Amino acid sequence: MTASYDSLLLVSFGGPERREDVMPFLENVVRGKPVPKERLLEVAEHYYALGGKSPINDQCRALLEALRVELDAHGIDLPLYWGNRNWAPLLPDTLAEMRQKNHRRALAIVTSAFSSYSGCRQYRENIEAARQAVGEDAPEVDKIRVFFNHPLYIEVMVERTRAAIDQLPPARRAEARIAFTAHSLPMTMAENCKYEAQLEEACRLVAEGLGRSDWQLVYQSRSGPPQVPWLGPDVVEHAEALAVIGTRELVVVPIGFISDHMEVVYDLDHELAHACEELGITMVRAATAGTHPRFVEMLRELVEERLGRTDQRRACGKLGPSHDVCPDDCCLYPITRRPTPPSTPRTP
Repeated sequence: MTASYDSLLLVSFGGPERREDVMPFLENVVRGKPVPKERLLEVAEHYYALGGKSPINDQCRALLEALRVELDAHGIDLPLYWGNRNWAPLLPDTLAEMRQKNHRRALAIVTSAFSSYSGCRQYRENIEAARQAVGEDAPEVDKIRVFFNHPLYIEVMVERTRAAIDQLPPARRAEARIAFTAHSLPMTMAENCKYEAQLEEACRLVAEGLGRSDWQLVYQSRSGPPQVPWLGPDVVEHAEALAVIGTRELVVVPIGFISDHMEVVYDLDHELAHACEELGITMVRAATAGTHPRFVEMLRELVEERLGRTDQRRACGKLGPSHDVCPDDCCLYPITRRPTPPSTPRTP
């Protein structure tokens, strides 16, 4: 599907910029959800440990700058905006600004590579809610396809993982285990999307690119009541199991995240790193895609697809390119079985 677009919109989760933003931000994240105040206070401590500021907004600013350079270099002169789900710049404010400047149809770049309720469908719901809040003449917004198996994304993650392996002494690299991590989901959510299958495929492609077979997909950052089943194994539990069988080197690859935001920095660089130290495991972490030039090039390619500037829809592996327009039954989160919402709250 191609269409005439007059603007581009980067859509992300958002995060607090200073200490006094932390609790209002977390309250935005969980509004309408039965999350205990104690849980919010617990998560707030993650931000306070970093001075009250999430890394995610600065990473979005850097991505916007890199993307603008890439678009300009290829003659795509559409204005580029930025709106967040949970903190300034908020989506309704951004769409109101776009309406004021007479933009009528935007193409959204969402900071999520995989299909799930929280990583795809909820963003589309947020965009529609923002359009309703803006009212008459709010810009229509379409979304680029998920890109978990785009060859440029896989190339970037192969490079990032190889760089992490190279941090280990040469004699110990062959024995290192690789753990690909992604955000856990409640099983009721995972059963209604292609999240697991897409993650497994992306991990397989990266491992294949490295010539490695010693890998496993694990999960992190789960929350909610323990009686609710979530995707596993948890990354810390995986490290504990590896220690039992004598593993001493672990390479962690946060393939489910495209930037080094709070869940990566706190859950992996702090909690997992501390656990590995106690277990006697040397842990190194691969960087996320971030603003790697080939990742930015990939985003430009995905924009060009929707602008009708190319007939190519590049994808590698077994699953092929994802759809442009999500079916009505895609990434559903069934109300009748809904547990405590995933990652309550998430902590980008």
